[in-house]
Amino acid sequence: MNGIIAGTIKARQLVDSNRYGRSDRSAAARWFWEIDRVLLLLLAVLIGIGLVAVAAASPAVAERYSGGTVHLGALHYFYRQILWIGISLPVMIVISMMPRERARRLSLIGAFVCVVALILVPIIGPEVNGARRWIGVGFAQVQPSEFLKPFFVVALAWLLSLRESDKNLPVFPLTALLTGSIAVLLMKQPDFGSTIIFGAVWVAMLALGGVKLRTLGLLGAGAVVAVVLAYFFYPVATVRIDAFLFGQGDTFQVDNAMRTLTAGGLFGMGPGGGTHKFGLPEPHTDYIFSVIGEEFGLIACLAIALLYLAIVARVLVKLLDEENTFCILAGSGLVIEFGLQALINMAVNVKLAPSKGMTLPFISYGGSSMLALSIGMGLLLAFTRRNPYLARSPYVVKWSGDCLPG
Repeated sequence: MNGIIAGTIKARQLVDSNRYGRSDRSAAARWFWEIDRVLLLLLAVLIGIGLVAVAAASPAVAERYSGGTVHLGALHYFYRQILWIGISLPVMIVISMMPRERARRLSLIGAFVCVVALILVPIIGPEVNGARRWIGVGFAQVQPSEFLKPFFVVALAWLLSLRESDKNLPVFPLTALLTGSIAVLLMKQPDFGSTIIFGAVWVAMLALGGVKLRTLGLLGAGAVVAVVLAYFFYPVATVRIDAFLFGQGDTFQVDNAMRTLTAGGLFGMGPGGGTHKFGLPEPHTDYIFSVIGEEFGLIACLAIALLYLAIVARVLVKLLDEENTFCILAGSGLVIEFGLQALINMAVNVKLAPSKGMTLPFISYGGSSMLALSIGMGLLLAFTRRNPYLARSPYVVKWSGDCLPG
C-alpha cells in the first residue's frame, strides 16, 4: 500500500512538472515556484511608482541643494535612486532564497549588530538638522534604526515563539526590556517617529502572541501616559504635538505639504507640471506623497494607498494557512511594520498626524531606507515560501510549515 501511495505521489509530481515547467530543480527554479509571486509583483509595481515619483520630485530637490560650487542636475536624485534599487533588489532576492532557519539566524545576528550601532550613534554619529541618526562617513553613512526594524520584528517573533516549548519562559518581560531599551536609544537621537513604530509593532505582536486582553488594555493605558509624559518632558514631542493640535510653532512643512497634495486636484497637473513642490521641504523623502498628489492627482494617491493595503492583506491572508508559530509572528510583524510606516507617512502628508521624518516605503528616495526595506521584504518572502508539491498532494492533510531544506 505504501508503495502504491509513493508511486501515485511521484506520478502526480511528474504531471505537475510537465504542466508547470517544474522539471528544473535548481535553486533558482525552486525559489520561483515556492515564492509568493503575487506579492513580488505588487512590490515591483510599488518600486516602479517610486521611481516615477522620485523623478517628479528630483528637480525641486536639486534646485534647493544647488548653490555655490555645487550644481546638481535635475534628475540627480532619480539616478541615485536607480543605483540604490540596483543594490537593494539583489539583496532582497538573495535573502528571499534563504531557508527559514538561515533567515532567522541572519535576523538575530543583524538585530544584535544594529543595537550595538544604535548605542554608538549618539557617540560617533554626525549631527544633521539637530539629530544624530546616522553612523559612518560620506557614501557609507547608514541609519541603524532603519535596518533594525525588520531584524527587531524577527527577534520578537523568535522570543514569543519560544513560549510554545516552555510556558514558564519570561518571554513577555524579555520583549518589553528589548523594546524599552531600543525606545530609549531612539529618543536620544531624537527619533520620536521610529519609537512609535517599534512600540506599536511590539504591542501588535504581543496580541498575536496570545497576551491577555487585560494586559493589552494596560499597555494601551501605559501608551497614553507615555505620550502625555513625552509632551511635558520631551521637547521634540512637545513641539510636534503643539504644532499638530494647536497650530503653534513652525507648521510650514505640514501646511505646505497639504497645499501641494491638493494643488493637482483629482487628476494632477501632469508629469513635471507641479510648481508647489519647489517650496516643499524634503519633497523626495518625507513629503513625496504630496508631490504625487500635485503631479498625478488624488486618484493616484488613493491607488497607492490601496496598493499598500493589498500588500498587507495579501500577506495576512496567506498566513492563515501557516502552522508554524514563528513564521506567523514574523510574517505578520514584518507586514504590519511595513504598512504602519506607510500609513504614518501618508497621514503626515494629509495633516492627520504630526511631522515624523519618516519615508514612504519603496517610494521615497533614500539608500538606508531602500536597502532596509528590501531586507525586510526579503525576509517576508522567505518566511511565506511554500512547497508546491506538499501544498497540492492529496496525501498530505496539513503542512506544518517547518523549515524546508534548501
